[in-house]
Amino acid sequence: MQLMDRRRVIAGIAGFTLWSPRGHAEPAMRHHRMGMLDTSPRAVNGNFMKLHQQLAQSGLVERQNLIIEYRSADGSNDLFSKLARELVALDVDVMVTRGTPAALAARAATTTIPVVMVAAGDPLAIARDPVRMALNMTGFRGSLQGQEGKSIEALRQFLPKLERIAALMNLSNPSRRAEWNEIESAARAMGIAAQVLDIRALADIDGAFDTAARSQADAMVVGSDTLMQTNQSQIIRLAVTHRLPAMYKFRDFVEAGGLASYGVNLPDLYRRAAGYVDRILKGAKPHELPIEEPTKFDLVVNAKAAAAIGLKLPEKILRDADEVLS
Repeated sequence: MQLMDRRRVIAGIAGFTLWSPRGHAEPAMRHHRMGMLDTSPRAVNGNFMKLHQQLAQSGLVERQNLIIEYRSADGSNDLFSKLARELVALDVDVMVTRGTPAALAARAATTTIPVVMVAAGDPLAIARDPVRMALNMTGFRGSLQGQEGKSIEALRQFLPKLERIAALMNLSNPSRRAEWNEIESAARAMGIAAQVLDIRALADIDGAFDTAARSQADAMVVGSDTLMQTNQSQIIRLAVTHRLPAMYKFRDFVEAGGLASYGVNLPDLYRRAAGYVDRILKGAKPHELPIEEPTKFDLVVNAKAAAAIGLKLPEKILRDADEVLS
């Protein structure tokens, strides 16, 4: 008798051969199990839908031949370790992670399950650490050198007299320190003072905006992190309340009412990650798939958000923006 495998369940009978009406043996459909470690709950994660759609186009259809185990840290990077272990215990065939903390949690949880990193700060360092190579990992970098400078340049187009910026960041996230260093360096080169507002919990957010107001910051740069993503609405609301022009990393902040974003096109990274998942499930080894950089960046502006804080959109911004939401 064949051994049963719980990941290959069809009509409650696992691993057995189905018999066709013509009397020929047909193999049971293979069911794959994919684990997802993301910063946002599935119900509000439009980026994940791009991965989901691309998988379906590749023939991996949820509830037909694909089971998706979705886990969100819901604002707390500390939860990723527990969630990664849950996915390992479920014996998923492949794991997809978003961001550096999730990727590090997956690295610590398994050396055998293939992991595809999406938008990690430095996926090459995570997977190819010379002390302990993680041959089960590959993926896509979430930013490029110089990106922070371009964000500040865009802010200066909004505010030609920009003198001081505040950077809202969670410095407990390893990749955010490098991000802050780049922000500080780029601002200094432009003659702009920069201060970091290190927030590590929901309770820190209100106080950070009060600090920005007291220091007379002209604008804000909001870093990427689980904490920011989960508390997106509050951050956008406080920016409006303080009439503080804010530059975000991803367009979903702008769609939710934020002023502007400049950064990697996340839906494109999720789409590309789906391609890697498909190749891995067909037998490709993760370490044979190159760790790739983002190729699409977008400047997205929200005209209503500008009006809400009394900011007139410069003609150059309107020309340079990839999209202006109204």
